[in-house]
Amino acid sequence: AAIANSVRDEVLCRDPKPKSLYERLGGAAAVDAAVDLFYEKILADKRVNQFFKNTDMKKQRRIQKTFLTVAFGGTVTYSGAGMRVAHQKLVENQDLNDSHMDIIVELLGVTLKELGADDGDVAEATTIANSIRDDVLCR
Repeated sequence: AAIANSVRDEVLCRDPKPKSLYERLGGAAAVDAAVDLFYEKILADKRVNQFFKNTDMKKQRRIQKTFLTVAFGGTVTYSGAGMRVAHQKLVENQDLNDSHMDIIVELLGVTLKELGADDGDVAEATTIANSIRDDVLCR
């Protein structure tokens, strides 16, 4: 049966495996462009840029590119700090909270839309971002 399904998909020119969000967005080049534009927007936004005042942004961009590649279904392995560990000091010392997370998720969506992502892919990306909200906010 598996062979028959495989042959049917090939004959009908169907991709038997749906593409991941990572692939639909355009792969590594798209994630790289998105992260660079995303951080431009964050650093320009007075509502959230204070959280990055003492951050090595070159390193931050590299980590975020790897994280989003994994989160969006790419094939690399994320070995960075967990979300709670990475954000704990921001929560404790700078009052990182839901209103800030809302802005970050909004900026991610705006970034992806600006780069040509369709509404469904933007919704999926922001859903993924919101799925780690409790860990980012250490709750």
